[in-house]
Amino acid sequence: MSITPYLPEIYLLLFGFSVFMYAVLDGYDLGVGMLLPSCNQAQRDRMIASIGPFWDANETWLVLAVGLLLIAFPAAHSMILTELYLPTSVMLAGLILRGVSFDFRAKVKPERKDLWDRCFKAGSFIASMTQGYMIGRYVLAFDDSTGAYLFALLSGLCVTAAYIYIGGTWLVMKTEGDLQKRAAKWSRRGGWLAALGVLAISIVNPLVSATVAERWFGFPEILLLAPVPLVCLAIMLLVDRYLRHVPVENDVGYQFPFIGAIILFAMSFFGLAYSFFPDIIPGVMTAKEAASATGTLLIVGYGAMFVLPMIFLYTLFVYRVFSGKATELNYE
Repeated sequence: MSITPYLPEIYLLLFGFSVFMYAVLDGYDLGVGMLLPSCNQAQRDRMIASIGPFWDANETWLVLAVGLLLIAFPAAHSMILTELYLPTSVMLAGLILRGVSFDFRAKVKPERKDLWDRCFKAGSFIASMTQGYMIGRYVLAFDDSTGAYLFALLSGLCVTAAYIYIGGTWLVMKTEGDLQKRAAKWSRRGGWLAALGVLAISIVNPLVSATVAERWFGFPEILLLAPVPLVCLAIMLLVDRYLRHVPVENDVGYQFPFIGAIILFAMSFFGLAYSFFPDIIPGVMTAKEAASATGTLLIVGYGAMFVLPMIFLYTLFVYRVFSGKATELNYE
């Protein structure tokens, strides 16, 4: 059986997977950036050391996602970038500020290092808030009502809290001692805020979209989907219980909070995908309507079959090489 008729949906899944990988990988290092304490230079150095080998490469998934959107769904790319031009520009400014700060903090005089650490933290907040805001605008199909903009702001806060949550779990996995204990507290607070935000968005979404309400609360769908929120709640409670007891003797299970956070991110993405698939822009445009010509999709598919596995394998390799606790960051 030919897969040609299903190419738009396949590309939509690849696009979603790329966005998910970016949200997890760049999400935790944005979270670490937002958590930099103002009162402890040594802890800031160790926190940045924990993301040093990874943070720049994590953004590769964002480049891949934008590339797939541009080539496979040019009509959707045009509409999304037109509607989100300003927040996209602000997000890029935040990411650039992070990159500049990361290098400059190592090259300036010691008394100026605090300034660039604050810039790194500010860039992390800017990028996180704008990403969440854009998701909120996208989910409501760029509606221009006051309520839609308030929903986008709520989404921005929720994503920021989620990044702080996963960033804290990353630090629990990569650090020890007082910093690990502080990271557990930061992560718990971020998790509570993120959970409240997800709950609020889960309530609002079915209220403003009849399609979403039908998909989640129709019968028998409601019975089949009931385990999803229950699993999310169970994982969040288990992670919170572990974080409450950090530091654990012999650091047993130190990877569990981060793995649990990844599962929660995956569940959240599943919820979004289930709510709107196969729309590339919810309620406005399906993947088939926005897709490039079949010939273009086939040609690009050959490249994607090579590039995406290579990026994925490279990511696994880097995280395997630099596994274990963070050591002192060396810029040489």
